[in-house]
Amino acid sequence: MYPNLYYAFKDLFGIELSGFKLVNTFGFFVALCFIVSAWVLTLELKRKQQQGLLNFTEEKIVIGASASFPDLLINFLLGFIFGYKIIGAFTIADALNDPQRYILSSRGNLWIGLIMGLFFGGLKWYEKYKQKLANPEERTVRIWPQDRVSDILIYAAGFGFLGAKIFHNLENWGDFIKDPVGALISFSGLTFYGGLICAGAAIMLYARKIKLPIVHLVDSFAPVLMLGYAIGRIGCQVSGDGDWGIVNNTKNPIRWMPDWLWSYQYPHNVIGEGVPIPGCSGPYCNQLIQSVYPSALYEVIMCFIVFFILWSLRKKIKIPGRLFGIYLIFNGLERFAIESIRVNTHYESLPFKPTQAQIISIILFIAGIVLFVQSKKWVEKNKPSELVD
Repeated sequence: MYPNLYYAFKDLFGIELSGFKLVNTFGFFVALCFIVSAWVLTLELKRKQQQGLLNFTEEKIVIGASASFPDLLINFLLGFIFGYKIIGAFTIADALNDPQRYILSSRGNLWIGLIMGLFFGGLKWYEKYKQKLANPEERTVRIWPQDRVSDILIYAAGFGFLGAKIFHNLENWGDFIKDPVGALISFSGLTFYGGLICAGAAIMLYARKIKLPIVHLVDSFAPVLMLGYAIGRIGCQVSGDGDWGIVNNTKNPIRWMPDWLWSYQYPHNVIGEGVPIPGCSGPYCNQLIQSVYPSALYEVIMCFIVFFILWSLRKKIKIPGRLFGIYLIFNGLERFAIESIRVNTHYESLPFKPTQAQIISIILFIAGIVLFVQSKKWVEKNKPSELVD
């Protein structure tokens, strides 16, 4: 396991870069997930634009004006945080020994923070100064859906993280009551379906605001969501963030398959779960007492397969909404299946004692079938302009 990129580079390449201790492995793969997802979503939105399914909207902007106070303030704050925390970590003796504790603390370098804040603010001022006109002009510009991908992903990231935290704490209410502050600020403890639901709601509201046809947007998102989820699960597996399966002490039934693919103890996991590893010193020196199913790895494999299926179907399915229906069906099946070997909280009072994810996956599976079956009728019933809603 590689809790952060420092250990990954040290083990794989023999290179020790202390600054990489600040880059959590799971966070790195989440960032990679958003970068790749943005690229794939842009490609798909452009394709739908070329088919005439998506159109531009017009907005008025001011050209040639000086940098506003909010612009300067935002850039100053970004620079201050970067200098205070990131660069500051290299000036504090023990900051890199426990990067997560340092990041969540109030420690940092005030003077470097102020210098970087002024530098970032100055860059923004200079950028606007070069474009300044004697008489600022108001112009109307065309904005295509693919131009809004960065805005869409900001909504997805913000509301996705919020929803993931809320649903996780609802599922683990006892732990939340014991330490509410720790549960809210911890880097671990995220529920995918919570993020999907809250981010999805926020993006749909945003799409309605900018008059972007939701049915074509969700079809564009179908393969993207599977791809992004697969990449995120790589981060779970590589860092050992606790998203593993139930105990599996049975013998590997397939001779050619590596034992770690069947049963694994997650040595050096990022959350420090288990017992000390003999001969290991320093942080991240624990491994699980008993071997478990590497369920995150199984999800990576399944989700990549589903992504390629959806990607290959996207040009063949002509009825809007059906591709997203297929995504919901696959998503529900995949998650319901993996929950049977995954460590999670079960609702003991309900029939077959499901987890929160299994309940939601059943709802998504049914919704996917309904959307697939009914989408043709809905499209025929509604005019193209009404599909915005």
